[in-house]
Amino acid sequence: MRNFHFVDCNHITLLHNGEEYFPELEAAIEKAKFEIHIEAYTFEYDAIGSKISEALKRAAQRGVSVHLLVDGFGSKNLSRNEIQDMLEAGMQVLIFRPEFIFSIPRRHRLRRMHRKLVIIDAQIAFVGGINIIDDQHNPEKLTPRFDYAVAIQGPLLVQIHKAVKHLWMLVAWVHLKKRWIIPATIKPTDTPYGDQKAAFVIRDNWRHRHNIEHAYLEAINQAHTEIIIANAYFLPGRKFSTALKNAAQRGVNVEILLQGKIEYRLQYHATQALYENLLQAGIKIYEYNRSYMHAKVAVIDQYWATVGSSNIDPFSLLLAREANIVIEDHHFANELRISLKTAIAQESLSVTPADKNFFSWCNYVINWLSFYIVRMMQGILGYDWYDNPS
Repeated sequence: MRNFHFVDCNHITLLHNGEEYFPELEAAIEKAKFEIHIEAYTFEYDAIGSKISEALKRAAQRGVSVHLLVDGFGSKNLSRNEIQDMLEAGMQVLIFRPEFIFSIPRRHRLRRMHRKLVIIDAQIAFVGGINIIDDQHNPEKLTPRFDYAVAIQGPLLVQIHKAVKHLWMLVAWVHLKKRWIIPATIKPTDTPYGDQKAAFVIRDNWRHRHNIEHAYLEAINQAHTEIIIANAYFLPGRKFSTALKNAAQRGVNVEILLQGKIEYRLQYHATQALYENLLQAGIKIYEYNRSYMHAKVAVIDQYWATVGSSNIDPFSLLLAREANIVIEDHHFANELRISLKTAIAQESLSVTPADKNFFSWCNYVINWLSFYIVRMMQGILGYDWYDNPS
């Protein structure tokens, strides 16, 4: 059952990687007059993090109400000293499920705040997969992470603003910061700003448990010509993988762009265990190798598109708080499609059944061992996610 709705008359801009996103974000912060809300899974105090932090501090010092919500695991490297500097500058900082040295392993610890979302003066919002982290520099001296975000202006901000304020209020209550729960200084309007139709789709553990998955499944099941998915961590459940295979078998061109650089070995090899079955169904698989891929996007029939924080794996679709934008617009979908097709053609390797690098006996054992370890971990946590992948 759909638990979200589309809103007309928005203006949505696609932002490629941090090199396009961070200048736009910093400029919007510098222009802020009333209120800033930032939700970040990872906030690193590196070259980018320090730059954004300084911009936020300046905003707070000129009287802007600045709220920063970070995840306790994803942002565990953000030091107490830097947080204290933010507080002293007048910012409000909350940590979603803080991690402690002697934390006991429990299911709820995996329920992270994985959203990457900003809303400023209730006039512009940024949603996507890009954390507050320097993606221009890395130990392997690769190009920036392959990722996307969108800038949104228009009536959709009413939904985004409400969701951001609601989560801030919940976390503030948990942290006993009642004085930080204040009425909105401004409210977004539903004044038309463009001609694009879009929906704000979230996943949480209450009313929106399956919204993002349902949005994907609805679009996949209705696809006529083409499905392109780019996802950093791809471990679909039975319903999702069956929908993709059914689409391929009815003649839809299905292409999946996945991580080629190994960042987390267990997840990487568990995903590779699914390759053979997907290829046999007629699905094309590519691995992105120019740099690390962090994208969580899709384009279907050159009309339906999504950009957001949600991977297609148990962590995102069953546990974490996520936020995606779904856009129904030919112009936007074609812009994202061209970007993905370029990445597939110029920066990726095609996976074929004859490729010994993927389907050697040694890799076969490692892949399926990884898959069943992940499956066992999900079973221990009490989540029935994977069925037989065939």
